[in-house]
Amino acid sequence: MAETLEERLKGFKSPSEMLQNSETGAYVFPIAPQYTNWMEEVRAWRETAVLLNQSYHMTDLYVRGPDAVKFLSTVGVNSFKNFGRNKSKQLICVNPDGFVIGDGIIFGLEDDEILYVGRPPLAYWLAYQAEISDLDVTTEFDIRSLENTDKPRKLYRFEVQGPNALNILNEVNEGGELTSKFFNMGEITVAGCKARTLSHGMGGAQGLELWGPYEEGQKVYDRLMEAGGKHGMLRAGARAYSCAAMESGWIPSPLPAIYTGEAMKGFREWLSADNFLSICSVGGSFQPDNVEDYYLTPWDLDYGRVVKFDHDFIGREALEKMAEQEHRTKITLVWDKNDVLKIFAGLMGEFPGPKLMEMPAGHYAAHPYDQVLLDGKLVGFSTYPVYSANERAWISLAMIRSDLAENGTKLDILWGEKDGGTKKPHVEQHVQMTVSAEVNPWPIHAASRSQYRAQK
Repeated sequence: MAETLEERLKGFKSPSEMLQNSETGAYVFPIAPQYTNWMEEVRAWRETAVLLNQSYHMTDLYVRGPDAVKFLSTVGVNSFKNFGRNKSKQLICVNPDGFVIGDGIIFGLEDDEILYVGRPPLAYWLAYQAEISDLDVTTEFDIRSLENTDKPRKLYRFEVQGPNALNILNEVNEGGELTSKFFNMGEITVAGCKARTLSHGMGGAQGLELWGPYEEGQKVYDRLMEAGGKHGMLRAGARAYSCAAMESGWIPSPLPAIYTGEAMKGFREWLSADNFLSICSVGGSFQPDNVEDYYLTPWDLDYGRVVKFDHDFIGREALEKMAEQEHRTKITLVWDKNDVLKIFAGLMGEFPGPKLMEMPAGHYAAHPYDQVLLDGKLVGFSTYPVYSANERAWISLAMIRSDLAENGTKLDILWGEKDGGTKKPHVEQHVQMTVSAEVNPWPIHAASRSQYRAQK
């Protein structure tokens, strides 16, 4: 029985074979699928307001000690000048070859205490690096609820966003003036409970994320719902939440670049065989034999703008060389209506038909990679297809050859896996199909592009 990821990999022909046939499905949001109906819940963050309960699906990692900021600067591509208490940023980490391991949000709780919140891969990478570091830091996990079902979280985490969000938050606030400038931290007092805030919106809309001790969460939740009812606020369930990242332009889970290379072997030996990184799945029509073909650079994900060479960090030398190279460009693809209708029509024809597109999220693996084609040749990857009830269209985020990134460019997406589908038990037998798509900007919503990061 394998005890580590490194040992588990030895049971497969390649890392690609293991990941493409993993029994684990798409990333899970362990809240109700919907509270009213997912379509109106999605529309609420554009038209009124929405409450997203983020208390359960992310992994939190506390980094503490006098060297906490210095430690993060050794692993993050970001600059850490002036980072400390009440500062926040999106942390991006790469492996020694410059390929992305993951990203997440870090919160400066104190000058010597930083909280990482995000999907599991980067949390484990940070904990491993802290363990082998000579710096004076310690880490503490607060594992996501799916992997720690019997233990309550340390913190509740809610997000209120939409055109009416600040009206609701100001109404419930019993403390000082709210901090609403984009990606700035502040405080709020709700129902007698003091919480900390971040100006941040998953759907690309105005609003605040707020968090505090888990045991106070219900009181805060009830007060938010009471006030929100006057402003048309709805709660977003898991189905609606699965659309938020695509509308805001965030690719949640590039496959962590950890499965190959001698430099990453120690990490693979540190990870248990049942860790998320050991059992996660890759799905879609891009199915290379070499797992390194999945690896992405910061520029692929539009993070090149935050790479700063003002400090030493893991992967710096590799990124300095990459900076001078050609890069893919991140865009939104709007799927052709008639081709999407052919997919659904095929489900009522002879079996096997096209790959099922679940509503509203069509992806079926933790790391979806579909081929983007021009004249039958691979020019990029499409990720996380969803039906946007706001755009009234199927959309996905994609990374394509930069010379093809002009708005209106017509490309194709290869939908479905080859040879009838992989061995993933949740993938039904199907046939592949080509879907036409048109290049659009990200976020796809014009107001989000112009206003989201301009919050004052």
